[in-house]
Amino acid sequence: MGKGTTELVDLLVLLGMGAVVPLGLALIDEPGLTRIRRLWPLAAVPGALSLWLPVGGPAAGSAAPYALGTLAIALHAPLRLARTRSLAPAEVAVLTALAAPSVAGIALVAERSGYPLFGFEPHVLALTVPHFHYAGFTASLVAGLVCRATGPDSTAARCAALSVPAGTLLVLAGYFLGDWWQFAGAAVLSAGMWLVGLVTWRELRARAGARATARLLTASSAVLALTMLLALWWALGRAAGFPHPTLTWMAATHGVGNALGFALCALLAWRRLAAARTTAGTTARTTGTTARTTTSETDR
Repeated sequence: MGKGTTELVDLLVLLGMGAVVPLGLALIDEPGLTRIRRLWPLAAVPGALSLWLPVGGPAAGSAAPYALGTLAIALHAPLRLARTRSLAPAEVAVLTALAAPSVAGIALVAERSGYPLFGFEPHVLALTVPHFHYAGFTASLVAGLVCRATGPDSTAARCAALSVPAGTLLVLAGYFLGDWWQFAGAAVLSAGMWLVGLVTWRELRARAGARATARLLTASSAVLALTMLLALWWALGRAAGFPHPTLTWMAATHGVGNALGFALCALLAWRRLAAARTTAGTTARTTGTTARTTTSETDR
């Protein structure tokens, strides 16, 4: 990768570390994640610093706390599975979201040290870091949230909650098995993300309530139509030898679009939806308490 591409990828990683992961963790109803979110700067700050240090021991050492933070998140996946005993589509997506950042964290340490982990060159590892922040963590989490919000009657949402994790795992397998496996992963992942966008556009925008929330949902769903088409083009071109976008072009289009247009907009929208539900619940409880108090005073 050229210097400009590397700097752009680093900026996307910084956004993932500092904003996307903590925003996403706040949307997962899992005991213990609140403490991780509170301590997250202890992992994210040295992780961010590692991106600006020359490749070597100090950079790898600075990346290590971030990797440990992502592993702490990943440990909640088996704990959640043991607690819920559920492999419903929405749960599969959330479990994948919990595990995915650890792949990014480990790849970051290897890339910053200059070590070819599993034989992969540093530029491949450098691209793995943002991929598992956005495709692995954010896309899986949003697919799970969409599935949960629409309920068991939405076949499209349930398919999305399964195909996004499956596509992410196939892309990871493609690193070891070859370009056609990566294309298969890109195809499954793209199908899942398009379903996420379709369900969000058709069903969830109208329920958003606040205009700003609806606009964020609109942006997050609309951008996927183009960004995932670019991912398919790139993966097919690599596998079949067809002309395809360069990594620089992909970072500037697919990468920026998914980071800002999809991930950030979607997580901000879902945070607003969660806050609105909390406010509505508090208001309902307050109203119920006031009504009971009034009734009691009337009876007296």
